[in-house]
Amino acid sequence: MFRFAHISDLHVLSPGGVEWRAILFNKRIAGYLNLVSRRGRVHRRAYLDAVLGAVTGDVDHLVVTGDITNLALESEFVAARSLLDEVARRVEVSVVPGNHDIYLPSLARRQRFQHHFGHFLRSDLPELSVELPAGRFPCVKLRGGVAIIGLSSAVPRPPFVSAGFLGREQLAALESVLAHPEVTRRTPVVLVHHPPVDHRLRLAQVHDGLVDAAALRRSLGALARGLVLFGHLHRRIRCQLPTTRGAVPVVGASGAALDHPDVSVRAGLNRYGIDSDGTLAPPEALVLDPAGQSLQPAPIPERPGCR
Repeated sequence: MFRFAHISDLHVLSPGGVEWRAILFNKRIAGYLNLVSRRGRVHRRAYLDAVLGAVTGDVDHLVVTGDITNLALESEFVAARSLLDEVARRVEVSVVPGNHDIYLPSLARRQRFQHHFGHFLRSDLPELSVELPAGRFPCVKLRGGVAIIGLSSAVPRPPFVSAGFLGREQLAALESVLAHPEVTRRTPVVLVHHPPVDHRLRLAQVHDGLVDAAALRRSLGALARGLVLFGHLHRRIRCQLPTTRGAVPVVGASGAALDHPDVSVRAGLNRYGIDSDGTLAPPEALVLDPAGQSLQPAPIPERPGCR
């Protein structure tokens, strides 16, 4: 059985504090105001350390579904890379970007996400990837009976807009990946930051959802088996994606550093297991206790619309 852990939305903060010259007169100031008004009180570095420390050799892989940094500051990238490099000494790590990791167009031009996390994005099918703001995607890793397929929904957006977008080129590449013989004989595990199932009004999706979620669902619509993992909502949740050949589980992870009374929100990780025949073991969550000392099993709530 291939076993792997899933975390998301680390929102690693700059250890030296905010770099004022880097946040004034651009979108980062909106993120900073959010930080001092709300996020700074609920994201705990000690919680994140405890969650990452729980990723040990009892799993084969760790997947991280975006928002690794908070304001995409260079010091945040360095700190986050150091944390994940430490985990990578124990298990293999795969990442995809979130909207907080591609905060500004200049970050895409300078390829900061790829610079810091490119060693976690070495694809086994690089010829099928396309160039995007965060690097080349889809990123495919063939591991035993599993094909881990990382997508990038991270694109620069105006202030107070956090929506994601995959684009036709990446979706066409995804369809080519899913049709590749090395993938068809394996169970696909698709990673994306924004929720792929979202039945809200279109205006809400354009504001903070995955703008082309319906197109992604069509690209996945012929799957007989698989798993889709996401983040962004800061809530542990699961639902089913109907396909022409059955249904594929869709599971979201909460913020990996969150201090919150609700166990579906509080910091933790999800764990999964996939047998060689593609059978998925029931997903399980491990959630920090209120004191932030130990991780305890907790259910992953099911919601039809994954919102």
